[in-house]
Amino acid sequence: MKFKQLGLVGCGLMGASFSLALQSQQLVDKVVGFSPSQATRDKALHRGVVHHAVNSVAEAVEGADLVLLAVPVSQTAACFQAMASHLDKHCLLMDVGSTKCDVVAAAQAHLGESLNCFLPAHPIAGKAQAGVDHAEASLYQDRALILTPLAHNTPAQIAQATALWQAIGSRVHQMTPEAHDAAFAAVSHLPHMLAFAFINAISSQPNGAELMALAGPGFRDFTRIAASDPTVWRDIMRANRDELLAQSQHFQQQLQAFDHALQSDNTEALVHLIQTA
Repeated sequence: MKFKQLGLVGCGLMGASFSLALQSQQLVDKVVGFSPSQATRDKALHRGVVHHAVNSVAEAVEGADLVLLAVPVSQTAACFQAMASHLDKHCLLMDVGSTKCDVVAAAQAHLGESLNCFLPAHPIAGKAQAGVDHAEASLYQDRALILTPLAHNTPAQIAQATALWQAIGSRVHQMTPEAHDAAFAAVSHLPHMLAFAFINAISSQPNGAELMALAGPGFRDFTRIAASDPTVWRDIMRANRDELLAQSQHFQQQLQAFDHALQSDNTEALVHLIQTA
């Protein structure tokens, strides 16, 4: 399996790492990339992420037999609209969005006849530090990759995408877009929201800086993801709002159970809650 040309739309951490991974496995001959930022395009060229940096989405996908859309989910619709008439009808188009129902809706609204090229994907990988500077070929190694095939996706497309992600070290799973968004509201989106809220709760106290100066490794483990990119997570939380709010209610019920046990000094209830966890 080898692709002649990867059209990379978005040269940040996820897109750049995908390109480096494919190149390290000799799975692609040429990479043409676009990023809105000239500085990012220059860095992508300097690091060998792309062989050619272009000035538009259309130029990035022109002639590509593989296209990866690696932009914040709020930019997805505009990118689909810009590339729709420039995609080769036989290319494989995937994204890396952390939400899927909104991405699928954007594809259905804006890709037109090119919709048949699109197979939604979500690699469960990343870093707190975003950007092309932090990209690495091993980012997807031994990480889960979720495919959410649509009605138009053929067995051949799914098999090709599966083989591609497996070739760069990912463990491939399939689920529906709806099941994906419900699941990741619970295991990814809510934990990020809790980390943001927890850090804000401490830092907003008058002695917040002093409290955090006393924190140890456990605190660091618990709060690492609070350093995640604000724009990216704003978009994810808005895109998956209903599922995230539902998971927030489940969490608040459990937090209230701890509150009640403490308020009533119910040691048996505390032990039960902790043991259950």
